[in-house]
Amino acid sequence: MSVINDMLKDIKGLKPMPKVAGQIMTIVENPNSSIADIADLVAYDPSLTATLLKTCNSAYFALPRKIDSVQEAIAFLGMDQIVDLVLLKGAAGNLKKGQTGYGLYEGELWRQSVSSALIAKELAEKKGSDQKHLVFTAALLKDIGKIILDRYVGDSFQKIINLIELEGLSFWEAEKREIGIDHAELGGIVAKMWNFSPKMIAIISNHHLSAGPEHQDFETELVYLADMVCMMMGIGGGADGLAYRFHTAVMTHLNISPSDIEEIIAGFGTKLQEVEALIRAV
Repeated sequence: MSVINDMLKDIKGLKPMPKVAGQIMTIVENPNSSIADIADLVAYDPSLTATLLKTCNSAYFALPRKIDSVQEAIAFLGMDQIVDLVLLKGAAGNLKKGQTGYGLYEGELWRQSVSSALIAKELAEKKGSDQKHLVFTAALLKDIGKIILDRYVGDSFQKIINLIELEGLSFWEAEKREIGIDHAELGGIVAKMWNFSPKMIAIISNHHLSAGPEHQDFETELVYLADMVCMMMGIGGGADGLAYRFHTAVMTHLNISPSDIEEIIAGFGTKLQEVEALIRAV
């Protein structure tokens, strides 16, 4: 229990999502809100404004001319893209660091998180979900627990690998057995301490479908599948990619075929350079 208590203390060392991210999510969820409401909020945050303009002018968006103001950025990209950029900015401070215990060098967890968020949002749009920003954010932050658990995994790495090889456990199952908690569960604790919604906490806590695919909701399965697609593409798998459990039932639940996944992978692969530009810009 003392190890868990130490982890809870470590959470306080994380950079919490900035207040502006929560404010923007609130605006988006209000049907009476407007683009002007977001522009006013962003315009009073110099750091966010600078990042926003830098990102808008990156190769990812390939806009026809240079963007010099928040108002122009919103006019060109729309509210939807601006919300995503604000959320990316809020998460970057924690996720860009390396996690050597997981075999992830600096920037690899960030690359996987951004890629997973973009793919999860694409899946949500394809399936007609009205929770695409929730899905995007949950996919972006699903591995936040790895930042805290990293050194404990590093210290117990060989024991975790032994459990995987001898008992056929997935990496997160071996984490939990050896350390007493897995990174998804710890991520849920972080989300709760940051006052995220119960739905967000549930998705982050269960993004590996720990209770089994038959007990999952729609958005959690979208985040799980986005994570799987990244794994298939070799994006940021790290050590836990050595033992990752794929639940084929998710494909049936979501009515997604192998050809749909191939199409997503092919589309994402063609714009990978632009995605790399986005990752560097935020």
